[in-house]
Amino acid sequence: QLETLEQEEQERLQLRAHPTERRTHMVSHQHGMTVTTTLQEGEAELQRRTFSYSRAELRGLLSEGASLLLLRVLACQRAVPPSLIFPAIDTEGHLCTSSY
Repeated sequence: QLETLEQEEQERLQLRAHPTERRTHMVSHQHGMTVTTTLQEGEAELQRRTFSYSRAELRGLLSEGASLLLLRVLACQRAVPPSLIFPAIDTEGHLCTSSY
C-alpha cells in the first residue's frame, strides 16, 4: 500500500528573452490530494492554480517518480502487460490517464 504523501516537481526552460519556470506541488490529506501549479513566463505575472481530488478519483495514482520506477521494471522484464493504464496528474495539474 504505497501512496504519495507529498511531491514537488520543478521544470525550467531558459530561453534568451523568455525564461519559463513551472512548479507542481502535490500534498496528500485526509480526503484526497491538493495539487498546486505555478507558472512564470518571462516578466509576466505569476500564474497559480490549485486543484483538489478525492481519494476515489486518485485510486491507483501513478506519480512522476512511480512512473519512472515502473518504466525501469518493465524494461528489465522486457514486457508490458496489455491495457496498463493508471490515473496520473498532467503538467497543468489536471487528472488524466497514463498508459503503457
